[in-house]
Amino acid sequence: MPGRIEDYALIGDMQTAALVSRDGSVDWLCLPYFDSPACFTALLGDEQNGNWWIRPAAAEPHATRRRYRQDTLILETEWEVPEGAVRVIDFMPPRTDSPHLVRIVEGLRGTVRMNTALRLRFDYGSVVPWIHRDGNEVVAVAGPDSVWVSSPVPMEGHNFSHDATFTVSAGQRVPFVLTWHPSHETESAHLDAEKSLSRTERFWRNWVETCTYDDQYREPVIRSLITLKALTFSPTGGIVAAPTASLPEEIGGVRNWDYRYCWLRDATITLEALMRSGYTAEAREWREWLVRAVAGEPQHMQIMYGIRGERRLSEWTADWLPGYENSRPVRIGNAAVGQHQLDVYGEVMDSLHLARRSGLQGEEHIWGVQRSLVNYLEWCWDEPDEGLWEVRGPRQQFVHSKVMAWVAADRAVRMIEEFGKEGPVERWRALRDTIHAEVCEYGFDQQRNTFTQYYGSKELDASLLLIPEVGFLPYDDPRVVGTIEAIQRDLMDDGFVLRYHTAGDDSVDGLPGQEGAFLACSFWLANALLSIGRVGEARELFHRLLSLRNDVGLLAEEYDPHGKRQVGNFPQAFSHVPLVTTALNLSRHDGMRRGETD
Repeated sequence: MPGRIEDYALIGDMQTAALVSRDGSVDWLCLPYFDSPACFTALLGDEQNGNWWIRPAAAEPHATRRRYRQDTLILETEWEVPEGAVRVIDFMPPRTDSPHLVRIVEGLRGTVRMNTALRLRFDYGSVVPWIHRDGNEVVAVAGPDSVWVSSPVPMEGHNFSHDATFTVSAGQRVPFVLTWHPSHETESAHLDAEKSLSRTERFWRNWVETCTYDDQYREPVIRSLITLKALTFSPTGGIVAAPTASLPEEIGGVRNWDYRYCWLRDATITLEALMRSGYTAEAREWREWLVRAVAGEPQHMQIMYGIRGERRLSEWTADWLPGYENSRPVRIGNAAVGQHQLDVYGEVMDSLHLARRSGLQGEEHIWGVQRSLVNYLEWCWDEPDEGLWEVRGPRQQFVHSKVMAWVAADRAVRMIEEFGKEGPVERWRALRDTIHAEVCEYGFDQQRNTFTQYYGSKELDASLLLIPEVGFLPYDDPRVVGTIEAIQRDLMDDGFVLRYHTAGDDSVDGLPGQEGAFLACSFWLANALLSIGRVGEARELFHRLLSLRNDVGLLAEEYDPHGKRQVGNFPQAFSHVPLVTTALNLSRHDGMRRGETD
């Protein structure tokens, strides 16, 4: 049985990632990349679907405490037992050749008897590999995959798993190193666990030193930035939404999606968070991934792409897996890739304008891509679409989509006005004005003084909080203030923001069941409250959101206020990025109040 979603910690090498539970079990790992089939899939089933645990033989399953080594992605899990104390150090060194998962058992006090069990199951828990021993190494092979586990501790095979019992005394360190490589290649050179630990620690601490933020929220900001870096596919600069697939938005429900891909909706806020925190190189790599991914005919632009820019992300169901806490189906791939979403044109234009305004020089071909996007948008902006949230109900004239179409036209005009680019500026100004007028006429409810989810609807949508953020209207506009207050009044659950109402005759959701409060939307509300001068409320909500992080500072996609637990894929970039920007905005407000410059 897997742990609660918030019971997991993340380790990774910026090409893939693993989730480690409080009881010392690696329950999720895809090799060799984020989007590869998992070889440990107990997270979506049980131990027979693959996992690897190390823990004291006499201990309760859960560790006494755990933490990340300061300013790193190195996890330390500790147990106190009657005979002593022990620590397990888990990490994945930044990749130079093959991916490695390193686990070092360190004796802290006394002599502790330890157990370990390794169950490798390739292809999402469906393939039991052929396993043999080669000296002190366990070798598992099936099809294209080969995994070698080396350790001074001999592991013996029993019932399609390999296990061992050993002791560790104070001051003693026992390493285990798991390495993947293609089955047709010979094993790569052995990794020195201790040297690799030092190198990994040095890498992360050097990376954190680049951060320019050093204020009251440094700890959650740094942890969020490290998480964002860990979710970056270093060869291309693409950033996955999460390293997991099919963790449910409702326990036992069907809202289970594969998030190991790169969404365009994340483009602007991710770029902003990186630039404002001092990570110009990462911002540039993300911008370059974006330009490569969307290159081509603008009518074929997608809402998401693979980590290398792949377009075909076919969705299928892993029927042999019972799902996390029996949440089925288990979906691999994501059919939303084929949806029509107008907002992505605005996201791309906004991020590229932000990059240019922030000092990232762009080659002329980038402006060519932007021009083609806006030229196409002129012909399709008034079409209905599935909207930001990828609803699986009928297409609508979503207000957020229209606002982002306005953003695309506005940023095109500003690129000409601010940076001397060439283009039909008068035509695009007219387009901008036309969209603005239509949204204000058909997307606004005069009676309730609020913008609505789609034209003619009475429903609300958390994406409306972004109307002033993108510059469509100023924060002090009465219509903006009214929308913020309406969302506070009618779109909250236990003080946290829902994306939209999933039930009711007017719901566009198209799926059964419910979902939790969407954490990104709650950060948006905190930022909106700050921007309209309600600083106390903003800070209170922000602190409540920080309190939802697990013991090592990580957030999933959503929070279930009734079950008091995190839900959805984990950890979620779309939760951690607005955490960073809201913290920066609160600190900037405090600095301005003290008379400091931003």
